[in-house]
Amino acid sequence: MNLRAQPIPQQSDTLAALCKASGDELRLNVLRALASDSYGVLELAQIFDIGQSGMSHHLKVLAQADLVATRREGNAIFYRRALPDGQRFGGRLHMALLDEVDGLTLPEDVQARIAQVQQRRAATSQDFFLRVEEKFRAQQDLIAGLPQYRESLLALLDKLNFAPTASALEVGPGDGGFLPDLARRFAQVTALDNSPTMLELARQVCERERLSNVNLQLADALGATDVEADCVVLNMVLHHFSDPALALRQLAKRVKAGGSLLVTELCSHDQGWAREACGDLWLGFEQDDLARWAAAAGLVPGDSLYVGLRNGFQIQVRHFQRTAGDTHHR
Repeated sequence: MNLRAQPIPQQSDTLAALCKASGDELRLNVLRALASDSYGVLELAQIFDIGQSGMSHHLKVLAQADLVATRREGNAIFYRRALPDGQRFGGRLHMALLDEVDGLTLPEDVQARIAQVQQRRAATSQDFFLRVEEKFRAQQDLIAGLPQYRESLLALLDKLNFAPTASALEVGPGDGGFLPDLARRFAQVTALDNSPTMLELARQVCERERLSNVNLQLADALGATDVEADCVVLNMVLHHFSDPALALRQLAKRVKAGGSLLVTELCSHDQGWAREACGDLWLGFEQDDLARWAAAAGLVPGDSLYVGLRNGFQIQVRHFQRTAGDTHHR
């Protein structure tokens, strides 16, 4: 006797959790607010004018449906959207839900309270600088170091499922902290830096970690090399270029057809002290600006993640892709 196949209980639970999480107007608006930022529970409670316990309940429902992810920094927990995975059961519904949510317009009072949260973050950033001002010249990654965004960057990278033979290029690897992660995921890794001092630090990492598939080059990434890769990584590099739009256009040429460009940067902020203290030419970037520059470079925007920091800053981790049939215009 043929019986109609019954859904696997776990799959039914997945769909039920998604439907439950999306069946509430406030939770839909929370997802909309998280489209281009990440927030702590107290910030979200303020933005939506409800108690902390009530907001915690809504976030728990969203987390149970895998619609939000968390990141802990000290005693603070920040919430961001979870990446939808179309290959997983429920993934297509997740993607469709976010597409619809992004068409929502947040109420004006909610937008006003978001602006208040941003103003308070700016004050927190200023206080942070006053506390650590003397340390900045010796350690320029105090605003946003690799440990603060590594997990999110790897989540985005691992979702792309590169082939075992794929290659990677990191522009401006700094002290080489991210090279071991790349070396474990790619057959060949190239690191370009125009600073002999930083390249020596990266070499020491490669030697200590025995990274035999990493090639270090002292070179200007914008013009002194013809290296291309399936994945090009820019971690906190773009804000050091005088013309970031031009730099992105040049660096996009390093991406092979069908390949990806991953950009980690601060979101736009108004803390001018970062220019002198950290050598930053740009005070972060607007999300729309990065997307527009990437499009002008022939890249298609993909997934994005946003990482909240206790010091008031926000990090954006962005994926841009070159279409498989695209050819570079040199």
